[in-house]
Parts: sequence; structure tokens; C-alpha cells
Amino acid sequence: MITVATWNVNSLRTRLEPFKKWINERDPDVILLQEIKCQEEHFPREEIEDLGYNISLLGQKSYNGVAILSKSPVEDVVYGLPSFQEDEQARYIEAFVNGVRVASVYVPNGQEVGSDKFAYKMAFLKALQAHGNDLLKQNEPLVIAGDYNIAPFISDGHSPERFKEDRILCSLQEREALRTLYNSGFIDGFRLKHPSFLPKNQGLFSWWDYRSGSYQNNKGYLIDHFLLSPKAADLLQDAGIDPETRSEERPSDHAPVWVKLAI
Repeated sequence: MITVATWNVNSLRTRLEPFKKWINERDPDVILLQEIKCQEEHFPREEIEDLGYNISLLGQKSYNGVAILSKSPVEDVVYGLPSFQEDEQARYIEAFVNGVRVASVYVPNGQEVGSDKFAYKMAFLKALQAHGNDLLKQNEPLVIAGDYNIAPFISDGHSPERFKEDRILCSLQEREALRTLYNSGFIDGFRLKHPSFLPKNQGLFSWWDYRSGSYQNNKGYLIDHFLLSPKAADLLQDAGIDPETRSEERPSDHAPVWVKLAI
């Protein structure tokens, strides 16, 4: 059994102590990070290696940045989205670890529907779909997880009124793009264990704005997702979110999401 977690840490060096605390409590085998916000030379490699992890990362100064941490060797590493080679931002890293191919993805926010940054987001999602389709053809356990910056269904947000055509994270264009990935053969690992139609699974979110007491009032969104290939979904044993990390001092605005696979 292995635990694979994803977390947009919103600057690893800033959140290093709560990050280490969470590792000691959750003890994940594989960690997929987004927004590490540093280059290779400034990554806290020694501290992470002391916790028992091998590290592969694609960093960027002050912005973005993705990484894969694994207790087992990290092999066959892919830096950047192969179907989006013109992209200069550090948003995708992929590798084979512990019997499963994993990828850490940080989908652009998009800022505002109709903007140039929104067009970039949609282009990134189209490229991710193309590469995801190629990976599915390999017929192996596959996990593409991270911050997708999309709440695909109304149950993934705190207010149905927010799901409007001009609302970033919730626009129909973004939601359709992510659902296209689901329709191509990926399964939402978290929702497979916590289906939204059950009342007990309402209000399960992974991101809360820093403003207006959003976390305290649970006005959040589920925008961090686990996309599993059918072979990975067959191995799924459990899934969850660790929202208590959001109550730490100087927290990330995201909480870790994790799955357990029978590997």
C-alpha cells in the first residue's frame, strides 16, 4: 500500500515547517508539489532528503514550480508537458515511482475569463489532454494530480451562484475542459471515494481564499484533483483531504489531497 499526496504549497521555503509537520503525521510515500516558487539551487533539498525522500523538480524563480518527492527511486523523469513544448513556465513534471507513473501538474489560474492568461490556460488544458491520452495508451497505473484551478461540478464550490460564465475557476469553458479529461478515460480518485451526491460529502474543499474568513466559514472550492487511469483506479483503497493544514500559522491557501493505492 502506498500513499500518494498532492499539495500546492504556495512557496515551499515559506511553508517548510508546517510541511515537515504534515509529513511526520501523514507519512506519504509520494508527494506531488506545486508552486514551490524556487529554482533548483534554492530548493530545501537537504531538509527533504533527511525526511527520506528522493527529489525531482522543475523550478522557476519566484513563481510556479513543480516537484516529485518519493521514498523510492524516481525514474524516467519528464520535465515539462511534452505536448506543450513552447511553454516556458514550470508547470508539469512526470516520473515512474514505486510501480506507478505519476505527474504533478499546476494548471494556470487564468486570471479572468476572456483574457490572454485565460487563453493560455485553455491551451495548457488542451495540451494536457493530448498528453494524457498518449499516457492512457500505455495501459499502466497512472496518476496525474495537482492544482487544476477548476471546480468541475457545482458540488465542488461553496455557492452555486458562483458557477457563472464569467467566473474564473467555475466557468463553463474550464469545467468542460476538465470533464473532457474525465471523459477520455480518467477517473476522479477523490470523488470515487467521496461521491458528491452523498450529503456527508458536501463542503469538502481543498482551497480557500486568504480573504474574508473563507477558511473559517468553509467558503472554499475543490480545485486540487487526482486523475487516475483505469488501472490506478482499480488499485484505489482510500482518499482524503487534510484541511487542518490550512489553520497553521502562515499556511498555504491549499490543503493536501491524497489517495492510497494497493501497490
